Amino acid sequence: MNTDTWDAFEQRLSSDESLHADAEPLPWPPTPERLQQLVDRNATVLTTLATLEERRVDTGDDDDPLTQEMRRMDAKLTALVAIVNQLLAPVATLPPRCNVRFNEVGAVVPQALVPAADGLLLRLRFDACPSLSLELPGQPVRDLGDGRVFVSFVTQGDALGDAISRLVFRHHRRKVADARQQAF
Repeated sequence: MNTDTWDAFEQRLSSDESLHADAEPLPWPPTPERLQQLVDRNATVLTTLATLEERRVDTGDDDDPLTQEMRRMDAKLTALVAIVNQLLAPVATLPPRCNVRFNEVGAVVPQALVPAADGLLLRLRFDACPSLSLELPGQPVRDLGDGRVFVSFVTQGDALGDAISRLVFRHHRRKVADARQQAF
């Protein structure tokens, strides 16, 4: 059990949400080539998620025809993305949802998700684009004793770690905003 990794995980902001997630065994340690493939793919996925999750700022009642046309185009593109997602990843083919708490250091996942292997590839699918999964290589390093396991991720570079941190921050900020709206 690596307590340093667990402590680093606990000290960082993490996102705790219900996601479509699955995992498969990964030969350990992964080759540098395989890690680079995952870094490149995950960078693309995180950029796409950031673009799709970005919420436009509502400027109120703007009668400007150009602004109104931009809103219509945005609504059409949002609908198009939803249609493409449904075609690429029908809900019936997605893995079941489970509660996952994650950040750039690792993830806490249900024990049933973890394969009996030294390493694993954890795939997280977000509602903004369920057809694209974030694929994170890691090792189960700590059984939390309550049916959950802590998986420590392989360090994939500062840029990817920062992108995961931004994703976690966006999801945390959205939860806080939703909670505030429900309170009023």
